[in-house]
Amino acid sequence: MTNSPKILAFAGSTREASYNKKLVKIAAEGAKAAGAEVTFLDLRDLPMPIFDEDLEAQEGLPANARTFKDMLIAHQGFLIASPEYNSSITAVLKNAIDWASRPSPDEPPLGLVAFTGKVAAIMSASPGALGGLRGLVHIRSILSNINVLVLPDQKAIPQAYAAFDENGNLKDPKQQESVKQIGSKLATIVAKLTS
Repeated sequence: MTNSPKILAFAGSTREASYNKKLVKIAAEGAKAAGAEVTFLDLRDLPMPIFDEDLEAQEGLPANARTFKDMLIAHQGFLIASPEYNSSITAVLKNAIDWASRPSPDEPPLGLVAFTGKVAAIMSASPGALGGLRGLVHIRSILSNINVLVLPDQKAIPQAYAAFDENGNLKDPKQQESVKQIGSKLATIVAKLTS
């Protein structure tokens, strides 16, 4: 691939043994195999306060929120895996998106510079029977509304507690390949759009 796209891979979970961290790393393998430069980010390493406009007015963007926003800006595509909390998006992922959507003084008020023109692929792993599918609907809606092109391909892994082996791979080879293909497709599309 002549144009090497930059993709940021992260999970909407901070749990150390998160199924979704494992899942997004599999998709990242597919993106790397397709020629992308992939950066894995653990949101646990960037704790952010709950979004508060008064806090923002007094202190500006918190340092970790600024770091997250800068990472989004530096990448053309996002691989996002997130569990489903009460049929919706996780608080940590929504909060991170909310902070990153805030404009700096030198940016247009509704510029959404961290998101506009970016491409994302989404997936989920959950202990439930639907694999986090209901949460993906909300993630897709949020990202689409902040100017991210979300690929139609997505993956939901049910019974996640039994889906992964001790190395973090999916036990089902077809599922493993399907998740890798999502990463590969994202890399290919980002490369075409940015060439």
